[in-house]
Amino acid sequence: MSEKVYIETYGCQMNFADSEVVGSILREAGYTLAATLDEAAYVLINTCAIRDNAEQRVRHRVRELRSRQGRGGLRIGVLGCMAERLQSRLMEEEDNVSFVCGPDAYRRLPDLLRGVAEGRKAAEVELSTTETYADIEPVRLASNGISAYISIMRGCQNYCTYCVVPYTRGRERSRDPRTVVAEAEGLFARGYREVTLLGQNVNSYRHGDTGFAALMDAVASIDPGLRVRFATSHPKDLGDDLLEVMASHTNICRCIHLPVQSGSDRMLKMMNRKYTVEWYLGRVEAIRRLLPDCSVTTDVIAGFSGETEDDHQATLDLFRRVRYDYAYMFKYSQREGTYASRHLPDDIPDEVKTRRLNEIIALQGQIALENNRREVGREYEVLVEGESHRSKERLFGRNSQNKVLVFDRGDAQPGTYRTVRVDDCTAATLLGSLTHNN
Repeated sequence: MSEKVYIETYGCQMNFADSEVVGSILREAGYTLAATLDEAAYVLINTCAIRDNAEQRVRHRVRELRSRQGRGGLRIGVLGCMAERLQSRLMEEEDNVSFVCGPDAYRRLPDLLRGVAEGRKAAEVELSTTETYADIEPVRLASNGISAYISIMRGCQNYCTYCVVPYTRGRERSRDPRTVVAEAEGLFARGYREVTLLGQNVNSYRHGDTGFAALMDAVASIDPGLRVRFATSHPKDLGDDLLEVMASHTNICRCIHLPVQSGSDRMLKMMNRKYTVEWYLGRVEAIRRLLPDCSVTTDVIAGFSGETEDDHQATLDLFRRVRYDYAYMFKYSQREGTYASRHLPDDIPDEVKTRRLNEIIALQGQIALENNRREVGREYEVLVEGESHRSKERLFGRNSQNKVLVFDRGDAQPGTYRTVRVDDCTAATLLGSLTHNN
């Protein structure tokens, strides 16, 4: 079998990790992974369903591919959360889609592709309570050979009222910690110098007696030259035990993504977030106390059901208090099948959502620039990742706080650690130079 498969990925880090599992499954079945769409017989589109905009991008892409199908018979499969949410309905609405496959059915992809070759359409969307793909070594599809993702758990059962993930990813289940450590050891032996442990709610990881703090300790103990990151945390599961493990290992990166979603207790209750603003601020205070050099980033939703101007101002006030280093900021997008879609009206006019979102973005941009200006003159250990997009004479990398630094190339090489002094900044990037200590 020599048919080639091209994989396109949209959405979160978990989707990119899943695409690497898909690539491994297909290679093992005898398929070849195409480097470009032009050489492929199949294109698999791994999708996100968290917001309507993400799904519309995929629909646009599917329709865009229709002309290629007419010329060369390209077959399209839709994978992931959008496939799980819409199931066979997607093939009816987008009639050039040959099959859909949910995130727990990837082992059946070779059979699906063979069926498509014989002219059959199919939907494999059954969710699992046990599937973790722990025995599959992912193909590092877009790897720079330096950083890699390791999926340690799947699913979510928090049931935030706005969120479709529990319905597209199923219930939480965690990998055996021995398989996670072995995968990280293998990556380090092959020259990788950074791993990111992934899960929908990564700090709720539990396998037997092993919780997330113990897993982080085990992975960080592999070698001090291996940086360890994780994403994404749910505030309710961020305990001091994890912060203490982070403080005990210099190679666990000093960056915590702590999605807040709103600065209003009333909104948080309607969202079923299971914490209050006061409790959330207590977690931020614990981070700052135990990890004083740690950056904090977040997610926030503007214009959730019933949000008032007072609720919006409370979110702005929270941003001023926490002073996030970065934030993912979105307008509320009602998702079919969630509690909110059944019981809460999407009653904030779009122009109001947009105005509130723009106010949050403007404030966060100001805070990020002020935070970065305080970095000028400091020195950081940076894992060099590659050339700057703007100049081949400059390289870029990230520090422990996950901030991007761009600096003159000098004699630095990707995959090495170098000390960089911060000379200037923008709201998004630190600009610096190699120090004499290198």
